[in-house]
Amino acid sequence: MHSDRIPETEADKIAFQQILESNHSVFSIQSIVIPFGTYGKLTSTELLTMYLEYIRQSTLGLIQPEKSSDGIIFRLNWTDAAVIKFSPELFAEDGNSQKTTLCISGGVLVQPKECYRGQLDFIVESATGGIRATLKLSDYCPLILGSSQPSAWRRWLYRLTQAYLHKIVTIRFLAMVYRKTTGKRLTKNIVRISVRRGKNT
Repeated sequence: MHSDRIPETEADKIAFQQILESNHSVFSIQSIVIPFGTYGKLTSTELLTMYLEYIRQSTLGLIQPEKSSDGIIFRLNWTDAAVIKFSPELFAEDGNSQKTTLCISGGVLVQPKECYRGQLDFIVESATGGIRATLKLSDYCPLILGSSQPSAWRRWLYRLTQAYLHKIVTIRFLAMVYRKTTGKRLTKNIVRISVRRGKNT
């Protein structure tokens, strides 16, 4: 159902890659295998629900995910400012794989001309020894980069700010999912993988 092949990794390691592709859109993927017998049935929609609550808690309420029939908005608390907006979630299932997709539809972190480009996928699928939970951000065009031909200083600014925060948040989120589903803590078990070609960020 999703064509990006993730290399096999040990169940207690979070695999990740975060790059700028040739068109300077962002591709970011984080994944972990949850061993069989440690949890009931994790679904992609449940993974999304856990993520929205984690964003609220990890930002101490500064970012408030709001879900409605129009989609999902990450709103800056006490303001009307939408950090990022998504269209209503799309669900797909194929055999032993589920995917819930949020398509980007605007927000202050997105380049104005690319508001309807990019998506965030929550994927749950069978893997060797367990269930693989994956977050994948693709075709995203951050405002910080400015355009499809960003300057070197813009690339570095993005790398040191938004890219770093996204990587840390998603890795810590999957560590929390692993702890919640297995009762065990992960301690810096992170491995870099190669899924697509591009410049590390």
